[in-house]
Amino acid sequence: MSVTLKQQVKKKCAELDIPLVGFASAERWDDPPFEPWVPEAFRPMSIFPEVRTVIVIGMPVQLPVLETAPSIFYHELYRTINTLLDQGGYRIASLLNAQGYPSIGIPRDGYGSITVLKENPVVFFSHRHAAYLAGLGNFGMNNMLLTREYGPRVRFTSIFTAADIPPDPLHKEPLCIQCQKCVKACPVRALHGSDYPECLTDKKACATRSEALHKRYISPCGICIKVCPVGEDRTLFHREDMRIYDENEPEFAPYHAAWKHVRSYGGR
Repeated sequence: MSVTLKQQVKKKCAELDIPLVGFASAERWDDPPFEPWVPEAFRPMSIFPEVRTVIVIGMPVQLPVLETAPSIFYHELYRTINTLLDQGGYRIASLLNAQGYPSIGIPRDGYGSITVLKENPVVFFSHRHAAYLAGLGNFGMNNMLLTREYGPRVRFTSIFTAADIPPDPLHKEPLCIQCQKCVKACPVRALHGSDYPECLTDKKACATRSEALHKRYISPCGICIKVCPVGEDRTLFHREDMRIYDENEPEFAPYHAAWKHVRSYGGR
């Protein structure tokens, strides 16, 4: 039955155009793969005692839109992806509930506003760590979960279910090449390359920038995930040459002009 459930969930994801899905047993949180690790109060069984399996779904952030960030273009795409993830989590949980397995979707963000996050930069559940334990990727220097398909350009959400579904293996091969492009590109220097893999050294600075961009209607920032060279999406969009982000490269002047145009409108 559990294998059948896994197939049903994957089929539902395909119907919802969700390209990434992974499965982790709730018990995996109790066997820390590295330190520091998720405190007990933030683990699935502390949030939903019935949980046996955590299903993680991911949707990509399309690179050509992200390249305009920060902009109203990326802002609206981010909102769209968040909505689709919340709807996907709800519908997958509903599929499992209908078969007698108590299940709940966890919201893709666990905070009410950037101001709240700035005051206390912690959420009640980490989808990034869930995605890691579900075998979807591993962490990069930008403190994001890197995937083979999209690098860090992915948004995740999770579904807690009482169903016992076979877990997926962890993605053990490191995806981050430690090029430090994200470290160098961060406009508020929130990253520190010498502390890999715990490189987000100033969460408040990151949240403060997000708050400022939100007031201009063009949050989130997105720069550290834009410049990451990891991900098969770079081949899809012909973005293998990282010189494209160097404004002094005349070969890519049409791209820079396009991004500047988009950034100039729709926000403050």
